[in-house]
Amino acid sequence: MTALADPDRAQALGQEWQALFRAHECYEFGALALKLSALVLCGLAWGASWLWVLLPLLWLQEGVLKTFQSRLSDRLLRVEQLLREPAPTAAAFQLHSEWLKQRPGSVALMLEYLKSALRPTVALPYPVLLLALAFV
Repeated sequence: MTALADPDRAQALGQEWQALFRAHECYEFGALALKLSALVLCGLAWGASWLWVLLPLLWLQEGVLKTFQSRLSDRLLRVEQLLREPAPTAAAFQLHSEWLKQRPGSVALMLEYLKSALRPTVALPYPVLLLALAFV
């Protein structure tokens, strides 16, 4: 990779920020789609035993999506920090390279997914839906 002049570096960081922001928002819509799917499935299959398996899988999948989204958030914050510098010195378009340097092992990665799934903004409405199924 050739060295970029400071104005070019700032422009590249700006382009990266725009791309990351769009991707970040796509993850948000994907997570919302999972929640809506869970609600629709509950409505359609009220009392179906297979739903007990599907809802936790949707919940975990949303946790994985939100973990990916948090990586984009981390990079967005890093790019914003770089854009505040008068003459940015860091390279743009380093999302995966930076993440790979700090990638946890498989067990830690699975725990990260579970931790994301347990955040209140992710968990709602899954426990409520599972509780509602218990009373049907």
